[in-house]
Amino acid sequence: MAKLTSSTRKKPTAAIRKDSGDRVAELLVEIGVEELPYQFITPALQWLRLSAEQYLKEARLSFTCVRTLGTPRRLVLVVDGVAGRQAGAVKETMGPSKAVAFDSSGQPTRAAQGFAAGQGLAVTDLQIRQTPKGEYLCAVKRDEGRPAKTVLLDLLPELIAKLSFPKAMKWNEAGVRFARPIRWVLALYDRQVLPIDVAGLQAQNRTWGHRVVGGGKPIVVRDFASYCAALEQHGVIPDPERRRGVIEKQIEDLCRQTGFRLNTDPELLEQAVFTTEYPFAVVGSFKPAYLDVPEEILITSMKEHQGFFSLRHKDTGRLVPHFIAVANTKLNDMSLIREGNERVLAARLADAKFFWDEDRKTRLEERAKKLSQVTFHQKLGTMAQKQERVATLSQAIAEALGLSPHLARAGRRAAELCKADLLSGIVGEFPTLQGIMGGHYARHDKEDDAVWQAIREQYLPRAMEGGIPSSDTGRVLSLADRLDSIAAFFHVGIIPSGSEDPFALRRHATAVVRILIEAGLRLDLGRLIERAMHVVRDGGITGVPRAESEGHRHITEFLFERLRHYGRTVHGLRDDVMQAVLRPVSEASFDLVDLLAKMRSLQAVTEQPDFDPLMVGFKRAHRLVEKERWEHKPVDASLFREAAESELHKELNGRRQDLNRSMQAGDYGKALDQLVALKPTIDAFFTAVLVNAEDPALRGNRLSLLKDVDDLFMGFADFSQIVVQGS
Repeated sequence: MAKLTSSTRKKPTAAIRKDSGDRVAELLVEIGVEELPYQFITPALQWLRLSAEQYLKEARLSFTCVRTLGTPRRLVLVVDGVAGRQAGAVKETMGPSKAVAFDSSGQPTRAAQGFAAGQGLAVTDLQIRQTPKGEYLCAVKRDEGRPAKTVLLDLLPELIAKLSFPKAMKWNEAGVRFARPIRWVLALYDRQVLPIDVAGLQAQNRTWGHRVVGGGKPIVVRDFASYCAALEQHGVIPDPERRRGVIEKQIEDLCRQTGFRLNTDPELLEQAVFTTEYPFAVVGSFKPAYLDVPEEILITSMKEHQGFFSLRHKDTGRLVPHFIAVANTKLNDMSLIREGNERVLAARLADAKFFWDEDRKTRLEERAKKLSQVTFHQKLGTMAQKQERVATLSQAIAEALGLSPHLARAGRRAAELCKADLLSGIVGEFPTLQGIMGGHYARHDKEDDAVWQAIREQYLPRAMEGGIPSSDTGRVLSLADRLDSIAAFFHVGIIPSGSEDPFALRRHATAVVRILIEAGLRLDLGRLIERAMHVVRDGGITGVPRAESEGHRHITEFLFERLRHYGRTVHGLRDDVMQAVLRPVSEASFDLVDLLAKMRSLQAVTEQPDFDPLMVGFKRAHRLVEKERWEHKPVDASLFREAAESELHKELNGRRQDLNRSMQAGDYGKALDQLVALKPTIDAFFTAVLVNAEDPALRGNRLSLLKDVDDLFMGFADFSQIVVQGS
């Protein structure tokens, strides 16, 4: 028999052995490109950092930390403390059993020989491992690890090749796709060049400075410290957070000098950070006459056309005829940049004023008549049909809320005009102003205040953040518009899946949740969903074959998913608590305000020390009646044999009345107190009483008593969904 090493010590597959004797070094990689769109840079840097960490770990190269930096012309990866070589590893592969591997005379069989050959070993190099199933052959291979430089030469090109962007292009015969053409690659490990090939370019130890003031000559780099120092001397601040700080400080200084207040816009600040390499802020101005144009138009024109920050008077808060532009460099004479920006902005504002003046010549009512020529969606008809459905649903919501006849009429009127501004010149130029401009035009047309306010607020809230509509009619219109969109798209089978949500239905559902809860609107959302579905169907929209109840259920589940997200992110609610409240809900009728109140009360009581022990007793009762599929039967007090049975029966009857009164009053905290108070009695029952008694009558009566316990708890929520903490 071949002599094999026998071992019963368990070792993990691919166990890693660290080699602490290797020195560590710095890795620096820069991808130099034509100017990237600013929206591409932050996601690319995040992906690059996370992927580099993953790649290095999988390659068994230890490191201290990974950082990424970026400007419009460069994406930079810096890894500190990279090991000089891979950590050693031991890989074990199990083979056939010993009984199969050797014949009766102890000679290796073809199974053993084949396994050894497949592993590149001799049979005598195999070991025997003791496992729970018996003795098995094991091939043990030791990998001492390759030098880091060798590993990085393979790893880095693959890492860079997998960088993805919303849009990519090919620009040379290499055929590589990237957001913009790659012009140079810098790659250094331990101050030595890593000659990787990227898009037909071989990496070197050189970078380039600012396109205008950088001198136009390559800069030789030794390491990250020299890289940063040299770039700053040549007009580049590579760290985006440092650029952000510079911009914020410059704007703060300008506001202090001028006495103006910045119209804060985080998105615009992000744009300034990633459209500059060496930012320098300047103040410009425009003709005060343009202030007669609604400020939303001026702000949007400055932002979307030029990337300018608008300014307000620090006392009145009104817009002032000045702006701040963040240039990509500092010149000796900054007046050239300021005057150039002023000329370009003047032309943009002149166009905006022209659209504003022209739009007001046509009433919204006249524009609304032309919406039949605008397609909402190929499966859902025109915008005129959409607007008509919203008007019908708005009236139903107003009635459900008990709004005054005046507000109900105003809500319907607003719905009949709400999409007309889509045909205006300003909204054609600035789609983000839809609704806002409709409000302005309705006000100009002398529509009722409640009408133009509703039109203005119809798209609020725009996300999980931001205000909800402040007016009653605005809330009604926003709810009607969003419920119609959800019902209509679900009706034709267009339902969000995974990350795909091209029509922003999740955002619409989140808005419905926020408006109802944050405005405290006590509406039966189940009935509103049914009403919205009827309006879509009655409008002649052909849907996918589906039972009506199934469509209602899908929409309800979709809204509940957004309610869970809202409860989790805004109120910190546990998933099991929310599921306990939602599971028993009838999709035909429910109130989100009421459901959230239940969730918050239930979560509060879970923090009491008696709650988890109470759940142990409840779940024991629940499992018993569920296992027996026990239906409700009257409890016969004459069959009680233990005092604990009588006490539990008495407590249940007394607590049930108080609990029902508290539930009807919406005092869910007090209702839960009634359930928590049952803990000692339930515990005493299970201590003293054998449920599965031999006498069928006693056993059935005790199960009926536990069914009463189960029903009482389930009348509030499905407590079987609650996870006992620590269990």
